[in-house]
Amino acid sequence: MPASPSTARAINDRLALRLLQQEGPLTAGQLKQLTGLSRPTVADLLERLGAAGLIAVVGEAGEQRRGPNAKVYGIAADRAHLAALDVRTESVAVVVADLVGRVLAEASVPIGGDTGTGPAVEQAVTLVEHVAKEAGADRLHTVGIGAPGLIDPSSGELRDSTGLPEWHRELVATLQERLPEARISVENETNLAALAEQRDGAARDRDTFVLLWLGHAPGAAVVLDGALRRGASGGTGEIGFLPVPGTAGLPTSKDCEGGFHSLASSAAVVGLAAEFGIEAAVSEAGVVRAAVGVVQGATARVRRAALPEGPGPSGAAAPEVPWPGDPASAGRFLDALADRLAVGVAAVVAILDPGCVVLGGEVGQAGGAELAGRVQRHIARMTPLATEVRATTLGGGAVLRGALLTARNRAQDELFAPVERVPGGRPDGGQGPSSPPPGRSLG
Repeated sequence: MPASPSTARAINDRLALRLLQQEGPLTAGQLKQLTGLSRPTVADLLERLGAAGLIAVVGEAGEQRRGPNAKVYGIAADRAHLAALDVRTESVAVVVADLVGRVLAEASVPIGGDTGTGPAVEQAVTLVEHVAKEAGADRLHTVGIGAPGLIDPSSGELRDSTGLPEWHRELVATLQERLPEARISVENETNLAALAEQRDGAARDRDTFVLLWLGHAPGAAVVLDGALRRGASGGTGEIGFLPVPGTAGLPTSKDCEGGFHSLASSAAVVGLAAEFGIEAAVSEAGVVRAAVGVVQGATARVRRAALPEGPGPSGAAAPEVPWPGDPASAGRFLDALADRLAVGVAAVVAILDPGCVVLGGEVGQAGGAELAGRVQRHIARMTPLATEVRATTLGGGAVLRGALLTARNRAQDELFAPVERVPGGRPDGGQGPSSPPPGRSLG
């Protein structure tokens, strides 16, 4: 049965909007070529989408071409503003962007461990409001939050987790109160990092992979056949609870000490460095920065030792990152760290056979290809399943990028609903600003 005219228009509109999302601004001629639609149909949908405020003329194709078809159309970026938050144990980072994801303003603030719940929440919310004002956003349409811990798959709420600050849960509720018109959603930080790595980072060519997050605490995200897998209770990737050899005991349902966490957390990395005589000072900046420092130092020391004497081909000497020990001790430290990480990776490989594991987070970025290569060599001795180990290309910024991608997609999904002219109202398909958000949003 052929589609009705209204259904056909909705399909064509959606197709054109998706192409503008994926390809960027296009001319009418390019849209005609990419969609296979007739010139009159393309002209009709451009008029319809423009009247709905979803697209706008953003330029011309070139001086050699004049006339209507030379106009370049793009998504109306100022139709909505989005915010993304990366909520950590010791800090909050915020970006505000337009509807196409172009960052307009960003900032971060440290939050000390001795900060009370109320003051911590107020600091974070004030930061969001400040960044939105700096970006010129009168209203936030969608807010995406990345946070550590378990997300309830039925409600989308951040579950109460032992070891995580109470202000994390309070922040989501307070944001909803202070931003009543915004669609607010929360997702596990490692899952968001995996989405960013797949879209813009080290896993762009992979439909199946596992991201091993190496930050304050280890985590994992599983992407199979292009889809993020969360599990029945939202706990897929809670690798810190994985029982492993080499620890003092076993983890419990309320404490991951004794599990893989005891081998791969930032505190464990700092402790491992101490075994090699490297004392990393844990300042107010936190244990993650201390772990990053020792891994960067060891990696740089090994790389410098492999370079010929004197400046490199570009005339610039290798960067100086402190490592008090000799190159051999730096290599032994990285081997010991790779051996620890391989224990967790081997368990993941045995169950999922992902073919690719990305070492993410700040510590994964600090180790780079040097650490990834060592982990891959350890894995090759532990499993018959071929597994490539890659270093992140996004580092700790992957969470914020993933949160922004998620917010952008959710906002566009709602705003790009089928466009129909509503008698006496605007042509928005009935999706006004107070419509409930799709998916797993809160509020």
